[in-house]
Amino acid sequence: MNTKLLSVLTATAAATAMLGAADPAHAFSFGTNGISFKEDTSVNFNFKESHGMYQSSLGIYDVNGFTLSKVADLFSETKSSDNGSANEWKGTLGNTVLGSGTAAFTFLANKVYTLGLSSAGAGMVYSTSGLNLNVASTGSQQAVFGGAPLWSALGKETTNSFQAAGNFTDGASSLFNGGTTISFDDRGGGNDADFQDFTVTAEAVPEPITMTGLALGFGGLVAARRRRASKTAS
Repeated sequence: MNTKLLSVLTATAAATAMLGAADPAHAFSFGTNGISFKEDTSVNFNFKESHGMYQSSLGIYDVNGFTLSKVADLFSETKSSDNGSANEWKGTLGNTVLGSGTAAFTFLANKVYTLGLSSAGAGMVYSTSGLNLNVASTGSQQAVFGGAPLWSALGKETTNSFQAAGNFTDGASSLFNGGTTISFDDRGGGNDADFQDFTVTAEAVPEPITMTGLALGFGGLVAARRRRASKTAS
């Protein structure tokens, strides 16, 4: 094989591996233990659906010990649901949540964040379990993180407890690979632990330098093939 072609193929394979495997290493934590990154990381959030009987809003909070400061608003409901208690208080984009249903936020390197769901009449819960203190001063899990299978596993139109919640605590890998589903359980219904009260998805924005490197690799491969074909024809 032509040595130049081989070098281009090698570079392209390396760029592809970088795109698929290197990004997850940037995430220090994206789950119920908190949210933090080793590098500035932009994330796109999308509202998916709600099933809580309370009017809720979701935001991002900076965490400094137990001092929390809101740094961004993501989504807010204009009413508790589309049509009262129908379909377990189902709320959808364009009816309960207005606007595009999309929000972006850049998490700064080496800072700690959490998502917070505020529900009128049901109080406040956080995606970081340790911040959800109860009377025993211990944290409770109020959010689940996972890939696409999580959405299918949730009983969205029931108030049954989601028994598998403890298996969905880390969304770091899916954040860079197809997107992470994040779903909350508010403290309504006696804290029924159904984890379907407010659901969003999150996906990291690919680094431009990585995409550029991949494009250059493929461009070099095409050029090398053309040169090889020209030499063969002559």
